[in-house]
Amino acid sequence: MKKLMIGNEAVARGAYEAGVRVATAYPGTPSTEITEFISKYDEIYSEWSPNEKVALEVAIGASFGGVRAICAMKHVGMNVAADPLFTCSYTGVNAGLVIVVADDPGMHSSQNEQDSRHYAKAAKIPMLEPSDSQECLDFIKLGFELSETFDTPVIVRLTTRVSHSQSIVEINDRSEPEEKPFVDNMAKYVMMPAMARKRHIVVEQRQLKVHEYSDITDINKEIINNDEIGIITSGIAYQYCKEAFKDSVSYLKLGMVYPLPKEKICAFASKVKKLYVVEELDPFIEEAMHVMGIYSHIGKTVFPICGEFSASLVKSKITGQELEGTDQRVTSLPVRPPVLCPGCPHRGVYYVLKKLKLKVTGDIGCYTLGALAPLESMDTCVCMGASVSMAHGVEKAKGKEFAKKLVAVIGDSTFAHSGITGLVDIAYNKGISTILILDNSITGMTGHQENPTTGKTIKNEQTVNIDLEKLCHAIGIKRVRTCDPYDTKQFETIVREETAADEPSVIIAKRPCALLKSIIIRDPFKISKEKCKYCKVCLKIGCPSIVDKGDGVVINPALCIGCGLCASLCPFKAISQEDE
Repeated sequence: MKKLMIGNEAVARGAYEAGVRVATAYPGTPSTEITEFISKYDEIYSEWSPNEKVALEVAIGASFGGVRAICAMKHVGMNVAADPLFTCSYTGVNAGLVIVVADDPGMHSSQNEQDSRHYAKAAKIPMLEPSDSQECLDFIKLGFELSETFDTPVIVRLTTRVSHSQSIVEINDRSEPEEKPFVDNMAKYVMMPAMARKRHIVVEQRQLKVHEYSDITDINKEIINNDEIGIITSGIAYQYCKEAFKDSVSYLKLGMVYPLPKEKICAFASKVKKLYVVEELDPFIEEAMHVMGIYSHIGKTVFPICGEFSASLVKSKITGQELEGTDQRVTSLPVRPPVLCPGCPHRGVYYVLKKLKLKVTGDIGCYTLGALAPLESMDTCVCMGASVSMAHGVEKAKGKEFAKKLVAVIGDSTFAHSGITGLVDIAYNKGISTILILDNSITGMTGHQENPTTGKTIKNEQTVNIDLEKLCHAIGIKRVRTCDPYDTKQFETIVREETAADEPSVIIAKRPCALLKSIIIRDPFKISKEKCKYCKVCLKIGCPSIVDKGDGVVINPALCIGCGLCASLCPFKAISQEDE
């Protein structure tokens, strides 16, 4: 049976067909859909974990427990999971363990352009890289075979285009590998120094075997069309090359990007007159070729190290010619910057913070958009949870009086991910920072996934939910207040009071995301032409439903959800739900 699938769905199908029993993840674009699709299979236990470190540790535990497990994350999530990643390379596995990481060349939805291939090399873990949806399915299944054959976790690397592009996939029935017993083996699974030293030797021995496999596996394959031009490439870059040159050049298509096949690369290089290495982001393959003693190739001297490639880019860099049929009109399209949705509860928060001229340490989520005009109320954004810890750092650098002019903002899901420990640090080390938890009752930016504060699992089952007020009190924060960010007057009063305090405080701005199905959409608001004085106060909240016509302001009824924030701010009472 064949089906059209995006790469992430094909990964999920591969996990299903491989007999996976446990799947874990923290949502992060472009990897999110992997676990969402897996959750549809009743045969697989799946969960949204609080963060990627926990997700990988749960998957490792399942592997040690004797069942196949898969863990998915985006590239920056691998930084969070790096601690268990490196050590599980030493322990090896019991049942198969596959880790899927999705990189984001071009930074469509990320704060950096990290190349996760370096993790495979640093942790000494095999890495496979599919180039289409069929390979996503096939490489996941192969990954489990390699994991159990070589006693190692295996990483499968995707990129945004592979994750989200569609191609035909042939699907098959699920296999059911026999569950393995939990084994008491301290020398293998307890990584104290004495045991870890011995396991490091095992890892190096394994490396030699996997290197040999890389040279014989057919997922690293030559496609010889002529001897004029040869291209060494992998993943989505292979598709770009094929689109640009079709069968007019030869290819060495690498499905295993670590360890690289030395003999195949050297042999291919000797068969062509001109050799190119086409890879997005870092010169990972190219630098490995230098170690092999191959310098007669063209790589990052012509191809960019930043950004996402395309077939047109590849064609132009190699031949100096544009790809025929490329539509250049897309370059003239107007820019559409991201914006908080109509009715977003974060909008009132940022309006108040800007009004009070507070410095704001920010975090990763929908609320990061508060940095953009006209709200312009975020001064830093580094990584998940950093807002809380950085606020404490600013206080220790600049003093308590400066700290009273600063707040940290963090979402409910991100607080559970990695904000809690920062708040512990503030309480323990006698900080006075004010932390705003923007609780919109969902993980918003990645498309409405449940989290430990929502009371539901990935399968929409009822479960316990974190009581943020009680948690903050338990950490040692005495001043904890919950308010509605739509009520800007009350919210402003609370922010003024808490930032003035000589002790740490938490403000929970609680209002569900405006896009949740449970939200009741009210009648849209209207602006009275007679009452409106064109003061433009309503434009300061940056709501996309409010439009400046040049001679007055109107509200687009197709976008307005009737939240009433603009009406509460209008000094002339010109905004209402009543007809003029």
